[in-house]
Amino acid sequence: MSNADAAQTALLYSNTPPSPAQEARFRALLREKYDADFTLIWKQTDLPEGNFRLQIGCECYDWTASGRLLQFKELLSELKSNRADIIPLLRETVQQWTPRAIAHEEGAVHTVGDGIATVTGLVNATYGEILLFSGGVRGMVQDLRRDEIGCILFGDEAGIAAGSRVWRTGKTAGVPVGDAFLGRVINALGAPIDGKGEIFTDDYRPVEHPAPGILDRQPVDTPLETGILAIDSMFPIGRGQRELIIGDRQTGKTAIAIDTILNQKDKDVICIYVAIGQKASSVAQLARTLERNGAMEYTIIVCASASDPAPLQYIAPYAGCAIGEFFMERGRDVLIVYDDLSKHAIAYRSLSLLLERAPGREAYPGDVFYLHSRLLERAARLSEARGGGSMTALPIVETQAGDVSAYIPTNIISITDGQIFLESDLFFAGQRPAVNVGLSVSRVGGDAQTKAMKRAAGTIRLDLAQYREMEVFTQFSSDLDDTTKAQLTYGQSLMEALKQEQYHPLQQHEQVILLTALLGHLFQNVPVNQMHDALHGLLAYMDDKHFDIAERITSTGLLNEDDKAEILQAARQFLSER
Repeated sequence: MSNADAAQTALLYSNTPPSPAQEARFRALLREKYDADFTLIWKQTDLPEGNFRLQIGCECYDWTASGRLLQFKELLSELKSNRADIIPLLRETVQQWTPRAIAHEEGAVHTVGDGIATVTGLVNATYGEILLFSGGVRGMVQDLRRDEIGCILFGDEAGIAAGSRVWRTGKTAGVPVGDAFLGRVINALGAPIDGKGEIFTDDYRPVEHPAPGILDRQPVDTPLETGILAIDSMFPIGRGQRELIIGDRQTGKTAIAIDTILNQKDKDVICIYVAIGQKASSVAQLARTLERNGAMEYTIIVCASASDPAPLQYIAPYAGCAIGEFFMERGRDVLIVYDDLSKHAIAYRSLSLLLERAPGREAYPGDVFYLHSRLLERAARLSEARGGGSMTALPIVETQAGDVSAYIPTNIISITDGQIFLESDLFFAGQRPAVNVGLSVSRVGGDAQTKAMKRAAGTIRLDLAQYREMEVFTQFSSDLDDTTKAQLTYGQSLMEALKQEQYHPLQQHEQVILLTALLGHLFQNVPVNQMHDALHGLLAYMDDKHFDIAERITSTGLLNEDDKAEILQAARQFLSER
């Protein structure tokens, strides 16, 4: 049959032949919808009595019970309500609803397995469109071919088989967004998984969205403090920046991200933590930690655990980013953590290989760079005309044996504005956070520091670099001059001072006070095993005797000569009394 003949032919599926009156109504519908006469061919099926399906090419008018139910579900999905008025709204909708003759573009499953379905018949489907499979499972178009399309599935494929029906929805993948998600743990589709009940919201955003343009952005010049002395003093992060946290497994990458979230308390920053491919028990423990420290009230956790299928792990960071954009475009400041993008790339590689895309380096597909660039470029500080909101991204990447030159690490390093490199040797030597001063960098630099922090930090990075270099050259030497010994002792005191207990971020004024005292060489002669107690004692002493300095630093962001001199004098007094 030619295409022209097929276009003028309509297939009617039912259990019994249509009566003359029914056939006349079908022909009238076709003439009204398509302004043409069709040859109506009846085909017998096992549909219940009184149920019909009318097929014209890839479009289908469904007068079966399942078709009416599908139509009703679409109507309910468009309702906007809250918990208070949902019952009367549903009652009114049910009473007023009548089925309509709406054509759904319909196809059939060709093959299905491993979270992937190939579909035939949907000639007008578009990339990224959501398809609805019989049984209620949804999928997203990821591959467009001449005769079929490849689709990733977001649910259990057990109810899908070859020949199952598939419908276009005309919608792109998206997630519900809103203030109601604060304090909740959700999956990659926006459904709650924390057992605290449904989340009611009226807003919805596509998971894929263009990044803000150059004219829609403004420079990154406002600090987003992590509360970690080693980072805020040497590798500052600004609101709207993308700072990579990179290192081997079990070197404290997630700990840095969690401390940063804890440090945003009372700073009007919305935090989003996206867990990709982690154990569900680890995510639950993290949620309890945030809850215990009072951070869940401004945090959203998006979880695609290791037990979730690859399509959900693939879409999770985009879903978290869409939620973050909702707040950013309303003038809020957002911090989003992607933990981690190595597993995200692996999930995408699995999908791509199952979709029969050509593998490239390390078996990753050729567009794996675009996978993360279109995600991380959405982090920005918007211009005042766009509301002035910001979204700061902290992507996490796991390396193998410290190899930062591997494919995925180099890709993401080139996308981000700097990286915090965590070294295994430092971690196992007890230096935590195990930040490698030489390989870590922030390309925003001092622009993301307050003047007080910039002045207090001074030459700390240079001093540490000199110490590390001297330590290497003198480790086999037994006869050192007094100057070299003093420099080594000073470097050791700095390294010890940069050790910080997890879940205890420092406020800005505390960091400024500690840095001023440390770089003034006042703690150089404090024994290493007493350094931690001495530093905490100094903060308590300053809080008790010189609390006005903390207030001035916090309110003005400045460290003047008088305050600096007072801090040094107070530190000397404290050390003389202990």
